[in-house]
Amino acid sequence: MLDRNAKEKLLNQKGVVVWLTGLSGSGKSTIAQEVEHLLYQKGILTKLLDGDNLRTGLNGNLGFSKKDREENIRRVAEVAKLFMETGVVTICSFVSPTIKIRTSAKRIIGDVDFMEVYVNASFEECAKRDVKGLYKKALAGEIKNFTGLDAPFESPSHPNVTIDTANQSIEESVKQLFNSILERIK
Repeated sequence: MLDRNAKEKLLNQKGVVVWLTGLSGSGKSTIAQEVEHLLYQKGILTKLLDGDNLRTGLNGNLGFSKKDREENIRRVAEVAKLFMETGVVTICSFVSPTIKIRTSAKRIIGDVDFMEVYVNASFEECAKRDVKGLYKKALAGEIKNFTGLDAPFESPSHPNVTIDTANQSIEESVKQLFNSILERIK
């Protein structure tokens, strides 16, 4: 059986899981997509796992209760680990609102291979952006258990990278993360 080292040697890169966490609307998905394009241009094989696409497929049977959020992240972490073990740079973009949930993901993936990225933007800043109209609905009481409003969001205490999208442009944020990933995989 081929091991991880053989696959990384073939790809000439190291597998890693880049885990973006932050409130809905903080910029996680936008940054993840742009970073994926830059890595592709450098010849780096990636896989982007995003809350929006996995919630309609693999995790389509899960809601937003505490138990379902934990199961969502457990499944994502297991899938991310499979990609990472084949040498793929796996970019995960998930609110993953609690330290417990992110610690669980990190435990599944492995401390050395888990790169936690905090995409920091306040609830107020994200509500101003409200790209999907979720904040308007949540503030009107139409969405229950909305992270940052009536469900908790616990900021990471020691992320590998912090991106402040309230004070940085998307271009600056993407460049910061891209450079951090390159340092890690080459």
